[in-house]
Amino acid sequence: MSTKRALRPSQPLPSDSASFAHASERQFARLLDFYQIEWHYEPRSFDLQQDGDGNVTQRFTPDFYLPAYDLYIEITTLNQKLVTKKNRKVRRLREQYPEILCKIFYQRDYLSLVMKYGLDDTRKVG
Repeated sequence: MSTKRALRPSQPLPSDSASFAHASERQFARLLDFYQIEWHYEPRSFDLQQDGDGNVTQRFTPDFYLPAYDLYIEITTLNQKLVTKKNRKVRRLREQYPEILCKIFYQRDYLSLVMKYGLDDTRKVG
């Protein structure tokens, strides 16, 4: 017996009307919708580095904010070079904004969710 459950809502969900930068973000949003977890997509950017004149030279915008958990989530399914860069940004975020909770979902975490909930078919996620 399979434990996979495809997410096939009978009515439009918040993830159906949002514009995402990557299909993995839409898939994750659909999972949150399925569990009726309120989310906001890229609602806030955090300044991480400034030059000598105070101009922002590095900024980080986590993919999701979950208000019920006061938690930001960054999805990363890309190559190792970009994963390393995102890890560095989250580390700086935690150093400069210790009150902000942020979790990175790595490719292995993300793929586990995709397989478990039957999200591996992109036709199901628009």
